[in-house]
Amino acid sequence: MLLREEFERYDRLIKIDKIGTEGQIKIKNSSVLIVGAGGLGNPISLYLTALGVGRIGIVDGDRVSLSNLGRQILYNTEDIGKEKVLLAKKRLESLNPNVKVGIYNAWLTDNEIAQRIFIKYNTVIDATDNFETRYLINKTAVKLGKPLFIG
Repeated sequence: MLLREEFERYDRLIKIDKIGTEGQIKIKNSSVLIVGAGGLGNPISLYLTALGVGRIGIVDGDRVSLSNLGRQILYNTEDIGKEKVLLAKKRLESLNPNVKVGIYNAWLTDNEIAQRIFIKYNTVIDATDNFETRYLINKTAVKLGKPLFIG
């Protein structure tokens, strides 16, 4: 069920024949895990938040550096040295308070940890730039039967 405010917020999406109210409710009831809060994870998280995905998880163990600011649009100069996931949560929940953002301030390096996180979400998005992490994400998603999108 959508709240009155959600009908107004998602008006343009609801008007699309292939989405409609039923589709927007499905979006609201979905959950997506984004592994990586950098150059690819930033715009993905912004768009999923704007679309009204009900729950978004973000995994990243990094802090903002000056070199990130040319391509990572969630962060600004005052954020240098701060944890990316904490900043992302704050900005995304500010953009859309209907979306719940779970954060995992960690590097995804262990299969058991990956499984414990992945099991909480319907879909996984790999927004990393590290081959070993990508392999672990793929292996875990396949093992748990989670749809995986690779950026």
